[in-house]
Amino acid sequence: MTKKTDEPIPKDIAELSFEQALEALEDIVKKLEEGTVGLEDSIDIYTRGTLLKRHCEEKLKLAEARIEKIRLSDAGEADGAVPFDAD
Repeated sequence: MTKKTDEPIPKDIAELSFEQALEALEDIVKKLEEGTVGLEDSIDIYTRGTLLKRHCEEKLKLAEARIEKIRLSDAGEADGAVPFDAD
């Protein structure tokens, strides 16, 4: 089975903040660990969980790129930030 990493993230997930997506992912993990969800529902929420995980990873990559744009002065102090362009 091949992993679809090029599948677009659904709009309802893309609109979530990192924190909201992480909370939804934690809820999915909890349901799957409890074993209270039927097989078909488990497959559906697992699929949603993989999309939530990817969304969180993308948010973290963007945050990391923004942090890397912060310039340090010779004294080691942050002397400004360069605007980050995600495109």
